[in-house]
Amino acid sequence: MEDSVDASRAGARLTVDLGAIRSNYRLLAGMTTGACAAVMKADAYGLGMEQVARALALEGCKVFFTAHLDEGIRLRQLVPEDCAIYVLHGPPPGTAKDCFQYDLRPVLNDPGQLQEWRALARTLGRELPAAIQLDTGMSRMGIAPADLLALSRDPDWLAGMRPTLVMSHLACADEASHPMNAAQRRRFDELRALFPGVPASLANSSGVFLGPHFHYDLLRPGAALYGINPQPGTPNPLQQAVSLHARVVQVRSVCEGDVVGYGAHHVCAAERRIATVSVGYADGWLRSLSGRGFAFVDGVKVPVVGRVSMDSMGMDVTGIAPERVVPGAEVELMGAHQPVDEVAALAGTIGYEVLTRLGSRFHRRYV
Repeated sequence: MEDSVDASRAGARLTVDLGAIRSNYRLLAGMTTGACAAVMKADAYGLGMEQVARALALEGCKVFFTAHLDEGIRLRQLVPEDCAIYVLHGPPPGTAKDCFQYDLRPVLNDPGQLQEWRALARTLGRELPAAIQLDTGMSRMGIAPADLLALSRDPDWLAGMRPTLVMSHLACADEASHPMNAAQRRRFDELRALFPGVPASLANSSGVFLGPHFHYDLLRPGAALYGINPQPGTPNPLQQAVSLHARVVQVRSVCEGDVVGYGAHHVCAAERRIATVSVGYADGWLRSLSGRGFAFVDGVKVPVVGRVSMDSMGMDVTGIAPERVVPGAEVELMGAHQPVDEVAALAGTIGYEVLTRLGSRFHRRYV
């Protein structure tokens, strides 16, 4: 399956392994006795919501999450009608009716969203499903404990609503020993007691690996589906789902003292062969990889030299057989020899940012 830019004209080829994503979903779903959702925000972490959502629906996923309302509207056209779609940011002011129209379930994060959803329910004369998010210490999204307690003093505070999920989000789940994890779980248990019988969800990708006492009724993996290691510093149990190969534009020999790239930051200490490849920061290949990143040619590591520029960067291919690095040949930027987490570490960031920055100029291939 292919998508986007014509393969013969593209500067790079991005391959998304839908089979690996489905396998990762099976692994995660098999770790719980409850259900397992899939997070589709940011165009399925940059990999393509249309293709990924359909693959996961075929795998049996019945619950999906997006961040924004428009993402949910788009996703509704891609998955079966019986799938539940939650919108993590809830409805922006004045848009509750859009959630209802497209059969989306808002995640209600503050009293204002709660009131708007209840008002729509009164107007329609029916109960409306929604998730309630509780702030258990991250101070980012969710109803604050003080607000929740104030609301709950009204015996009719949920009138017109049908809570289908009560949830919160872990701040430090990728650090298994961090005391914040246990503190948030305790606070979650205290607050969710206000919602007897309502299914609960706490575990994001890393939270899944904190153990069954964090699983509750629904797992919410996102990054783990796409091969990002949920437990940094330990072997990754998930399959890599992405590879990126850049096309060589030009190869030249440079002399001792010659510079490569903007700013003259790289000065050659001896005669070298430099390949210019057709990927740069406009494609999401981070500028922080300047002088620090690597590519692979037939399994051999070659360094990025000079600055990553908008559309290209230089690679030192001295020692690689000349016939192997010619215009039109490919080098591996991410894949079997260099997983997304290794690229992120070299760039001084996280795999989430690497994936979600991947640009639109690649030829995308889905396998």
